[in-house]
Amino acid sequence: MTTPDKRTRQLARSTLIVMFAFAAAKAISLGQTFIIANVFGVGAEWAAYVTANRIPELIFTLIAGGALAHAFIPIFSGYLAKDDRSGAWKVASHVINTVFCFTLVVSIIVFFLSPWLVANVVAPGFDEATRAQTAALMRILLLSTLIFSVSGIMMGILQSHQHFLLPALAPIMFDVGILIGVIFFLPALGVEGIALGAVLGAALHLAIQIPGLVMFKARWSFELGLRDPTLWRVFRLMLPRVAGLGVFSLNFLVMNNIASRLGTAPVAALDWGWRLMQIPQTLIGTAIGTVIFPTLAALSEMGDEDGKREAMSGALRVILVTSIPAAIGIIFVGRPLISLLERGAFDATASALVYSTLSFFALGIVVHSALEVVARSFYADKDTMTPLWAALLGAAINFVLAFALSGVMVVSANSHFNRIAAQFPQMGLTSDIGHVGGLALANSLGTAVEVLLLLWVLRRRWHGANEDALTRTVLKTLAASLVMALAIVIVNAIWNAAGLADRGLAFTIVQIALETSVGLLVFLGVAYWLRLEELQIVINAVLRRRQPAEAAA
Repeated sequence: MTTPDKRTRQLARSTLIVMFAFAAAKAISLGQTFIIANVFGVGAEWAAYVTANRIPELIFTLIAGGALAHAFIPIFSGYLAKDDRSGAWKVASHVINTVFCFTLVVSIIVFFLSPWLVANVVAPGFDEATRAQTAALMRILLLSTLIFSVSGIMMGILQSHQHFLLPALAPIMFDVGILIGVIFFLPALGVEGIALGAVLGAALHLAIQIPGLVMFKARWSFELGLRDPTLWRVFRLMLPRVAGLGVFSLNFLVMNNIASRLGTAPVAALDWGWRLMQIPQTLIGTAIGTVIFPTLAALSEMGDEDGKREAMSGALRVILVTSIPAAIGIIFVGRPLISLLERGAFDATASALVYSTLSFFALGIVVHSALEVVARSFYADKDTMTPLWAALLGAAINFVLAFALSGVMVVSANSHFNRIAAQFPQMGLTSDIGHVGGLALANSLGTAVEVLLLLWVLRRRWHGANEDALTRTVLKTLAASLVMALAIVIVNAIWNAAGLADRGLAFTIVQIALETSVGLLVFLGVAYWLRLEELQIVINAVLRRRQPAEAAA
């Protein structure tokens, strides 16, 4: 019998495997980041690219993204559990064909409407030349959306067979494709080369999974299956999740719309801040959420309420003990870290702007990571409506705060931005440039309300959520993280007093390594003194330790 402690250790080890795969993808992504930052900084071309990707990304998210996976995997797995492989491949074919055809139709419509969509929906504040470039890039990126509409379902098929290696490698191949575009296509084609790299990456994302389908003897038939009731059951299950993801994507369209009215630089900075925040959020939240979901679904199917509560709470506590120090660490080490990008078009002004945005996104590391587990707890119970209502409330808060904070918030660096704006008008900076941080903060606060509401519902539904343990974890982790922050501030003060600041790349790297190392050691020391149990689970997973009883078994 699997005990809660043993299950937690198994989940922690499995999470590390997924984390390593995600880390490899993020490492490649960082390579892209350095080159892209050097060439484009927070200029108009990069703003055009990230804006162009909004609607193709939205199409994938709504039609073939996470919503379809959460609806398709349980049904496909059910056929496999009954050893009805012909039925499994039949429904898989119907889903793939129907989703691809629907995505194709929508993509064709967007292809012709792209100039209007850019001018009226995603970036009304852009000038005419930037809008034209954005529309052209959007048309290229629609090709990657078509490929992903098939590749995303393939991931679900392989995961249903309990095969996770190739699906974990697929995002790495996508980043490899973009890296090829950055290295080989960018010099000749400019930002369009990155878009072509994204299309190549999507093709590699699909290709890496084909051997897995061959291994499991996949059988594909060319029919839509519009009369197949199972196909419509999949779509009915995914509709609430589609709406929830649509709300999430709409938030970014609103943020992009507002940011575009402040200039092109805020749009690019908002994307840079989000990209950098997603590195720890993916390694922590997405990895743990991916691993815990099958366990929660199995426990739900068995009606094991205690098991669900322990699994959810354990995963959430591990997220808290890792994401809270990550968020605080980014705030205190983020400025020199971002300065590593300073070369070419990415100058000190760009660093200050991106750091402002990243600082306000820091809270998002915690709440977005927590949402990965909390929302999946409802999906495991086959409840997709409650997360939708919570997402709608979070979106409403985000929407209101985005307008309010972007209009009235003045960050401490705002006067500096104003002086730079007067000196470099070609960068598209405005007197309200500092307000872009308010957009990031609005997103984080809206997601925080969404998570808290879902936890409150879970507590009532599951007759508790181990809230005492969660509270202890938050308080102990926060205390250790604040002491860590103080240590980083002291190291930084000594570094500056010694006259070692702003002396080149090598000194900056040493500064980051020193502050990070001291901060980590202090955090671990204080956490050990406070007896933070969840940290021991993480350490044991890394060291692959086993309890004596488990080893004897």
